[in-house]
Amino acid sequence: MMTLEQYSVRQIKGVSAPKEQELHAFGVHTVADLLDYFPFRYEDYRVRALSDVKDGDKATVQGVVRGMPVLQRYGKNKSRLTCKIEIDFLLVTAVWFNRHFLRDQLTPGRTIILTGKWEQHRQQMTVSESEFPEGAGSAKSGTLQPVYSVGGAITQPWMRKTIKQALQQYGAMIEEVLPFELMERHRLIPRRDAVLHIHEPGDIREGLEARRRMVYEELFLFQLKLQAYRMLSRKRGDGIAHLIEAETIRQFAATLPFELTDGQKKVVNELLVDMRQPASMNRLLQGDVGSGKTVVAAIALYGAVKSGHQGALMVPTEILAEQHMRSLTKLFEGMDVEVGLLTGSMTERRRRDVFAGLQMGLIDIVVGTHALIQETVFFRSLGLVVVDEQHRFGVNQRSVLRRKGMNPDVLTMTATPIPRTLAITAFGDMDVSTIRERPHGRKPIKTYWVKHSMMDRVLGFIRREVGEGRQAYMICPLIEESEKLDVQNAIDQYMQVQQAFPDLKIGLLHGRLSAAEKEQVMSSFGANELHVLVATTVVEVGVDVPNATLMIVMDAERFGLSQLHQLRGRVGRGAHQSYCVLVADPKSETGRERMKVMTETDDGFEVARRDLEIRGPGDFFGTKQSGLPEFRVADMAADFEVLEMARDDAAELCARDDFWDNPAYARMQAKLNRDQLFQGEQLD
Repeated sequence: MMTLEQYSVRQIKGVSAPKEQELHAFGVHTVADLLDYFPFRYEDYRVRALSDVKDGDKATVQGVVRGMPVLQRYGKNKSRLTCKIEIDFLLVTAVWFNRHFLRDQLTPGRTIILTGKWEQHRQQMTVSESEFPEGAGSAKSGTLQPVYSVGGAITQPWMRKTIKQALQQYGAMIEEVLPFELMERHRLIPRRDAVLHIHEPGDIREGLEARRRMVYEELFLFQLKLQAYRMLSRKRGDGIAHLIEAETIRQFAATLPFELTDGQKKVVNELLVDMRQPASMNRLLQGDVGSGKTVVAAIALYGAVKSGHQGALMVPTEILAEQHMRSLTKLFEGMDVEVGLLTGSMTERRRRDVFAGLQMGLIDIVVGTHALIQETVFFRSLGLVVVDEQHRFGVNQRSVLRRKGMNPDVLTMTATPIPRTLAITAFGDMDVSTIRERPHGRKPIKTYWVKHSMMDRVLGFIRREVGEGRQAYMICPLIEESEKLDVQNAIDQYMQVQQAFPDLKIGLLHGRLSAAEKEQVMSSFGANELHVLVATTVVEVGVDVPNATLMIVMDAERFGLSQLHQLRGRVGRGAHQSYCVLVADPKSETGRERMKVMTETDDGFEVARRDLEIRGPGDFFGTKQSGLPEFRVADMAADFEVLEMARDDAAELCARDDFWDNPAYARMQAKLNRDQLFQGEQLD
């Protein structure tokens, strides 16, 4: 028997060949795809009392025609039709634009249903839709109408009509996917009812029940995929079991110029336990800016090298690659560990030397940008891949580096603390390690929000810090002037700071400089040869200048919360008190809320939680780059409890011995097979 996945959308009555092609653009190829193309909201056409409608709201009301219609024509083929309508004992002016044909139907005494915007102060309703309920009845009034994402030749009415037709033709074929035990446990309605009611809810309660069922199904199947993959990976055991002696790691840790925090020690132990297993490690290390993740990664890389393998550290920018190269070389001094660098701007000769060193095993650890994933890069024995600031790389880039070895261990790092919701969703197939505390001796960064009118005081603050031998960053959102955005730009700001401080050395850093120019500016700033560095967000990730104690962010409302927190983390890396000054005149409530959050807390995890609340999950990383799934109905922030429930159910099911061969789970098995879970592909 054929399933809905095997019926082309073309087989639905009313879908022509051109319309079929239009639907393909929305990812709709089969009848199953169309039935799972859910509305993102509903238009409420239920008739309301006028007294319940607020000024400016759109609503549906019922009334009686009491006056003669008046038609005014203007412009080419444009018209304005007005008529007095009695609604709830109130005489209201109804206005239609370009609906001249209604004039003959608006006869006094006739009942009419109007949908439109209510303007209370003018006692007027601008009508978008109207119906006469007598006779054959009305198509919309009294209902909740679904609203779909449409475009091109696909209109809202056409999509509604086509999905209704699909439900009539194929609704009886909708099969249950979830096992009976889970439906009973969570009191979920059958899938067939849920699909019908989510497209055509009889009332709000029916729609909410349908949505709850489909949210659970979507999150459960996604989590099942992750948990099943995790289980299979562990059973396969085809990774590298590193032979790492505890004493070797203790001796290396003893050479560090500082003592590890308790959080760092805990994470190191978690990594070493994973690396000693034959199953390939897949771990996410999240920690606030400046929490010491790089040292933890260095210890893991050292362990991989001492067990006879190589390590690779991939970072998003050349500045960061060169910084990591320097810090690792310093950490491994006298340890017989060879560290190499591979970036796009290197000369061909230097690049060939690195290629040869990796292939022959002369280079133990390589630090690089996306240059590491070139086809010409081969390793003798890649044992550990560390990806820093993972959300800066696409999913494909990360998986290509992983395939450079025979199932190497993978450590993914991020300084964007991830709320539990997103960690479970985006990284459900990973184990998660977290460093919460600051390294010893680090002081909290004091954050202030000031208006542009207080810029003189900000400049005085710079003078004070520089006078005490410190340095300052000044960050701007754009490189050069834009007519669209009234924001300070880096080039203008650089010139203004030079005028304000003719006796100081000011640097300029932005994305349009060449790699060599960027490196020159950062080296000068790092060596305390520049007092103030005016820059775009190039400095956001990982640049480490302990003597910099002041971060000024111009037009701070233009930045997201996590980005502001990342920028703030560029200071506070030494023993001196550091400050972050946000210069902003936010016009929106969101902008003011961001400034409030930044001044209230410097805990990255709290900032991340509030950021998720303000922005929603889709923008948290940038969906396309992070591999974050785009759910049809689920919302990770609003449906967090369902997400946790689905994750626990999926983990429990995968742990059962009978899950893999019990006929009761056959449909879920088929779903996982369709998603190519068992094709040996890595999830990233």
